[in-house]
Amino acid sequence: MKAYFLSDLHLGAPYFPDSRQAERRVVDFLDSIKDDAHTIYLLGDILDYWYEYRYVVPRGFVRFFGKLAELADSGVRIVWFIGNHDIWIFDYLPSELGIEVVDGSLVEEIDGHWFFMTHGDGIGRLKPSFKVLRKLFRSKWCQKAFAAIHPRWTVPFAYNWSRHSRKIEGPSDADARRMMENITAFSREYLEKHPEINFFVYGHLHLLEDINLTPTCRMIVLGEWIATMSYGVWDGKEFRLEKYQ
Repeated sequence: MKAYFLSDLHLGAPYFPDSRQAERRVVDFLDSIKDDAHTIYLLGDILDYWYEYRYVVPRGFVRFFGKLAELADSGVRIVWFIGNHDIWIFDYLPSELGIEVVDGSLVEEIDGHWFFMTHGDGIGRLKPSFKVLRKLFRSKWCQKAFAAIHPRWTVPFAYNWSRHSRKIEGPSDADARRMMENITAFSREYLEKHPEINFFVYGHLHLLEDINLTPTCRMIVLGEWIATMSYGVWDGKEFRLEKYQ
């Protein structure tokens, strides 16, 4: 049995030529691994936008949610890390789908190896403007104020924000280099205090990277499902980065 790791699906994003096709592709992948997966780690930005109101939830993602529910009901453990796009997951998805939700990082032993996992947007040295924005989005007061506005206004606003803040081609070379330096520095500093870690696994950057920090520790960046369709798989002995065709 295997553990699978994927991130940055951005389902529902307005820059997909065909959102339904993008969702079906993910569902097909999940269906292809259902017989040998013991755990599926979803490392954030799985949905491009999500907000749970008290009595209603956004439309869409029926096939994806149905597949997650099917996998959870069959005994596959599903762990969903909150990213910077799907921040506002509250109690509906865990109770309805039977998944675990992690806001932050998770350190877990898998088959005798230690994994540090997080989306990646909240670690290391962050820009002051991003710190402010991140704090604002997690503010209970702001969440209540946002919930008071009718979805006919908030949902288009959120998708327009996404359209302007994320390009398909990903970050510029300078931004990618800065982000890689940031998470690499964080990983090395964390490893000094926790030398038992064998794998650091991140999303967020939309880059596909596998870097040896030490002879016993690797840093993995999972890529994305906008163009690359990449994921990680751990079979109990080896961690591999693969692409879904």
